Amino acid sequence: MKYLPAIGLEIHIELNTKSKMFCSCLNDPNETHPNINVCPVCLGHPGTLPVINKEAVKKVIKTGIALNCEISRDCWFDRKNYFYPDLPKGYQISQRFVPLCKSGFLEIEGKRIRIREIHLEEDTCKLLHLKGADFSLVDCNRSGVPLMELVTEPDLTSGKEARKFAQELQLILKYLNVSNADMEKGEMRIEANVSISKNPKKLGTRVELKNINSFRSIEKAINFEIERQKKILDSGGEISQETRGWDEKNEKTVLQREKETACDYRYFPEPDLPPMHFTLEDLEKIKAEIPELPQQKRERLKREYYLSEKEAEILVNQKDLSEFFEKAISELPPRLPHKDLKKLIKLTVNYLTTDLMALLKGASVCGEDFLITPENFAEFVTMIFEGKISSKVAKEILKEMFGTGADPSHIVKEKGLFQVTDKTEIKKIVKKVISENPKPVSDFKSGKEQALQFLVGKVMAASKGKANPEIAKQILKKLLS
Repeated sequence: MKYLPAIGLEIHIELNTKSKMFCSCLNDPNETHPNINVCPVCLGHPGTLPVINKEAVKKVIKTGIALNCEISRDCWFDRKNYFYPDLPKGYQISQRFVPLCKSGFLEIEGKRIRIREIHLEEDTCKLLHLKGADFSLVDCNRSGVPLMELVTEPDLTSGKEARKFAQELQLILKYLNVSNADMEKGEMRIEANVSISKNPKKLGTRVELKNINSFRSIEKAINFEIERQKKILDSGGEISQETRGWDEKNEKTVLQREKETACDYRYFPEPDLPPMHFTLEDLEKIKAEIPELPQQKRERLKREYYLSEKEAEILVNQKDLSEFFEKAISELPPRLPHKDLKKLIKLTVNYLTTDLMALLKGASVCGEDFLITPENFAEFVTMIFEGKISSKVAKEILKEMFGTGADPSHIVKEKGLFQVTDKTEIKKIVKKVISENPKPVSDFKSGKEQALQFLVGKVMAASKGKANPEIAKQILKKLLS
């Protein structure tokens, strides 16, 4: 029998609230100066009392509803006791016994991945390890930041599945506006529990993987760990329950420590915070705020705008780009025949996802430096569709629009870039090209079809890209026959 991998994920997500979880300190992931956003509460000074951040609780419930979870209408916070230098008060306020959300799921490519729970806690400080030093520095800006932890059941079976789950979850979090979920900034941190077994009814010994900071690393770390465990079992060894870190440089997992059990933390209900109760009305209000989610949007874009799977995926993965696309579509000429509308939409999505994205270089169409309006972009693609400008000239115009924000028709008029459709004028250029290129003309007459395209290119060059290529092609064929 083959080994059956079973993978569960524990994903920590920093919520994008204005203040921290239990105090009024600023929650600012972009703060670079250490120990600025701190107070006696998040520094764990004796005698201080926490106050629950209602917005953080609301964001967790919103996430739970979006992920098909059951919401705990009565729940509370618990105290998790342990000491590390990154935890000033010696314990963390978390949820052990009754999480805010439980028993949910997220579908990935038709497979349902069960979500065991989503609970809310506070984040720890950040430790800075200086190379060569025998000490670490502590930055408490992150201490007390609202931290949502999502735990899946061990339903994933490969590194690829885990990566896709994490990517889809990140997208949902951004659509819900509960977190920026930037992995580079540590706003989304992933741990994987990996085990393998030959018995489909029994899980193997679990190994926890940490220090995973990118989607690429999720896939690689899990795949490496599966192979590592296979080798141990094949050689007659046993898997130890332990925590291993992902060594990005050497692309392997390394032992960090033996895993503690839950009883080591001595959980008990947090005495300084009241229990929470939510009415059905509370939950309905939160549910009403949930926007269209990524999978719903994929299906709608394909249905309403005839997009391919790939085109819909590109737009959904960049929410601001998809919103710009729909605004541009709404500005296309009204009452077009269905056939023409489909062609115009195709042009719009093609120029958005190729030429415009190349100019953006990863920037956003919502940025202050982005000057093209949806109205002007719609006018731009309509001019291409109507044959007023060639595809070559279109690239030049788009660059000008990107740099200045100018109206495309204004650019065309100012620079004299209108496409030439006058057959008499194009015929003059074609005759000149034929007389100057006897070899390609001879090749075409002897049956080499590619020679015609070469001659069309010469016509376009001679007209500085202004001649209508289709008309040029028709005239060439007629004269050469």
